[in-house]
Amino acid sequence: MGEWYYIGHYGQLGPLTKDQVDELIQGGVIVRETYVWRNGMTDWVRADASTELALSFHVLSPAGPPPPPLAQTTPVISPPSYGTDYSGQTTQMAAAQPSYFPRSATVKSDRSKTAAGILQLVIPGVGRIYMGYAAIGVLQLVLTLCGGIGWIWSVIDGIVILGGGVKMDGYGRQMQD
Repeated sequence: MGEWYYIGHYGQLGPLTKDQVDELIQGGVIVRETYVWRNGMTDWVRADASTELALSFHVLSPAGPPPPPLAQTTPVISPPSYGTDYSGQTTQMAAAQPSYFPRSATVKSDRSKTAAGILQLVIPGVGRIYMGYAAIGVLQLVLTLCGGIGWIWSVIDGIVILGGGVKMDGYGRQMQD
């Protein structure tokens, strides 16, 4: 009988048996930072904080050699922002925060802007679903079936996609041309 629940990328998932949860841990779906809950618990906890699941993390064996060490990067310091306090004096609002991630580190999507735009023009909402924006795509499709306003929205959206107005897919990756 399933008793475990966890919060994944698509919200709360479950009920799952302990064996199913162990398989998800072994597969890397449930990680130490994933929040879990089962009957008898008062609140959601991190998976590694659960006494029953903590053992599952200790039996994990590495799938291969450890990744190579990260290259040394120079922190990028953003300039401080300035504002005005209540007396009208110009003050420094926040200290500069270093960022250890290079600005050019963008993940490329496996989705094409051209394919998404054409799909959007041909079948309302399907281009958005293809890009990973399922809620927008379904809304456009439903509004098209209910009165046609979704079709106008979808055509305009398809033109915007083809024109390069949408740069990222629904997963935050940079779209291909």
